[in-house]
Amino acid sequence: MPRLSLRLQPYSTNIFTTITALANQHKAVNLSQGFPDFDGPEFIKHAAADAMRVHPNQYAPMAGVPVLRHAIAERFSRDTGLMCNPETDVTVTCGCTEALPASVMGTCNPGDEVILFEPFFDIHRSAIILAGCTPVPVTLHRAPGTGRITAPFAFKEAELRAAFTGKTKAIVVNTPHNPTGKVFSRAELSLIAELCVKHDAIAICDDVYERLTFDDALPHIHLAAFAGMADRTITLSSLGKTFSMTGWKIGWAVARPELSACVRAAHQFLTFSIATPLQYAAAEALRREAEAVPPLVSRLKSNRDKLADALLDLGLTVYFPPSGYFIMADFTSLGFDDDFKFVHHLIERIGVAAIPCSAFYANAHLGKPLVRFAFCKKPETIDAGIERLRAGLKR
Repeated sequence: MPRLSLRLQPYSTNIFTTITALANQHKAVNLSQGFPDFDGPEFIKHAAADAMRVHPNQYAPMAGVPVLRHAIAERFSRDTGLMCNPETDVTVTCGCTEALPASVMGTCNPGDEVILFEPFFDIHRSAIILAGCTPVPVTLHRAPGTGRITAPFAFKEAELRAAFTGKTKAIVVNTPHNPTGKVFSRAELSLIAELCVKHDAIAICDDVYERLTFDDALPHIHLAAFAGMADRTITLSSLGKTFSMTGWKIGWAVARPELSACVRAAHQFLTFSIATPLQYAAAEALRREAEAVPPLVSRLKSNRDKLADALLDLGLTVYFPPSGYFIMADFTSLGFDDDFKFVHHLIERIGVAAIPCSAFYANAHLGKPLVRFAFCKKPETIDAGIERLRAGLKR
């Protein structure tokens, strides 16, 4: 008799666990999973160590320690121009990974429809399904062409409009976007806002890459700041990507009191509270964000450019990302037609790990020609991966 619930049977082990295990087995350069192989600034670690010594190491308040909630509220207000009450509007979560399901579970009922863009970060769809809701994918279509594609992914207005129905409760908006690196434009966000207001839908915004943009002409824009959206948007972010501390799992949800109460209703039964000393250190990280983030953005941009050039030289079509951690590429010019077969070839024969992109699509065939490479690594790791790719793929 199968023990795993029907909801989880299609998702028993996620793609990142599977590929990283395979990469470790074959001692491959891991350009698959989106975690840095370096730590963030030392001052954040020192702040955590100091907090362990100075502050109580007991349960934090359910919504988060006050100093961190105040830092998050001040940051959100600076970014959006909106008032943010740290007592009622901010909830500290176990990374954005918990904030997303807490937001869906807290606001949606079984049978509700939740729109999301594909390709998607797999947790987005899983959170919807775990809440008993129906995910409704809207495709970010690839731009045609070969070589370097600099405006690579976009949705069709008619398809987005058609996705909103009488059953739509929410839409998940991830900008900057994983895995494509797309930064949603003001015009695109304006349309999403218009449809949310028209259909009385909630927007759940995963903004974890908000600081990691590489093109001044494509800045991150908060959907909550659009007309009619402040009261119907839950904005999620985290410490992990911005400060290269993914293992700390410090995230947050920001929303007006009515929606914030919904998030907290679920959060209290998922994790209740988050590691107390790390929250104090997170507040210090946000206080010194201006000094910590620019060097990381510079490193990521350099890695992106280097890896993109190498993939182009090898004959892949590169969907050049204006933000984030990842490059998506079409490999079919190399004679492969299946992403999983190509990834196994990369890992087992060439010694480089990537992610097969069909795992990010409800319509899996759309991802079959694509793989995702992570460039959130040390320069020497990128160099080692490129060296193996050049030797293996050219041969």
